[in-house]
Amino acid sequence: MLRGDARCGQGEDLGADDPLDAAQQRRVRAVLALGGVPQSDLPDGVQQVRLRLLERTASGREAPRDVSAWAAVVASNLAMDWHRAKRRRERLGERLAALHEPVHPSGEETSLLSLAVARGLDELPPAQRQVLVLRFFADLPVRDIAGQLGVPEGTVKSRLHTAVRALRERLHEDEVV
Repeated sequence: MLRGDARCGQGEDLGADDPLDAAQQRRVRAVLALGGVPQSDLPDGVQQVRLRLLERTASGREAPRDVSAWAAVVASNLAMDWHRAKRRRERLGERLAALHEPVHPSGEETSLLSLAVARGLDELPPAQRQVLVLRFFADLPVRDIAGQLGVPEGTVKSRLHTAVRALRERLHEDEVV
């Protein structure tokens, strides 16, 4: 889960002490949201990214060369962790009680395409979703994604190709495009 004990109040402004500037915070929120983290957990996710950057600095490790790219990758990893924790909770709930219908947010106006893309992203394996969000939303080059994730560039390209193809097929199946 994204919640941690070391978080600041949601409305608290860290000002000059904040290791993330406003643009980096927006990018982190967007990567988390595209990674499937609910709106209610986004402030906690931003705090977790901020905390990890502060911990990295406090431990004496070298600061990331590109804080914005580093923060986007950490946010993407947090989104994957959120999904893993969600699956664990769901499996536990299944063992304890009968299956429940998933709760969908009510009153939100979304376009058909946005909804179809979000569903398509949810259906992708976590590794494919991660590289897709980092490449096309966070606008990171393949080289940076590979470096941050510690995988070869070819692996990133392969995951991107497979993810785009699967998402395209999903959109055609839903007759959105």
